[in-house]
Amino acid sequence: MAVEHLAVRPHQRMKEVLMHPEAPGPAVHYYMIRGGTEQRNITVWEAGTVSGEYIKTYGHYHVDDLPETYWFLFGEGIALLQKLAADENGKSIPDIVEEFRAIRVKAGDTLDIPARWGHLAVNTGKSYLVTADDSPVNFADKDPVGMPSHADYEDVKKMRGFAYYVVEKDGAPALVKNPLYKEVRATDFGGLPVVGEVK
Repeated sequence: MAVEHLAVRPHQRMKEVLMHPEAPGPAVHYYMIRGGTEQRNITVWEAGTVSGEYIKTYGHYHVDDLPETYWFLFGEGIALLQKLAADENGKSIPDIVEEFRAIRVKAGDTLDIPARWGHLAVNTGKSYLVTADDSPVNFADKDPVGMPSHADYEDVKKMRGFAYYVVEKDGAPALVKNPLYKEVRATDFGGLPVVGEVK
């Protein structure tokens, strides 16, 4: 039986992490080709916005001490990284961010994601954004291509995205705070302006 490598993130699946989930958007936000442990994974983002928010990946946290590397092959965008605070038992607190970073990326860049950090990427360009990454995918998982078991999407879904959304403001990227987060303790906005909070 042949392994299925392709997965897509349709607009319907992305609504739960959008700044404005009721807004119309493209049929598909991005495409993933999962390579497993023998090959790289490839992701291709559509260009554009959903009610002013740039097209992005869903975002996830790794459930173990797995680091990840992204190679940016085409286009330009912004990577968002965040590390959640933990309680006295070491369990992540979904609405308190220990550290948040916004990093501008373009074709030719490499980005190392530290273990235990959440991450997503945003396409801020006029064309596709394309990456390769080395995240392992076990094709024996229940949904290895769409939702691999090493990735936790639930905390992102619960908070309707990351601590900040990347929006188009006067033709350039800017950040809008997600009000569902109680606290963001340390920030590095990478030179991006913060233009308010979701109403």
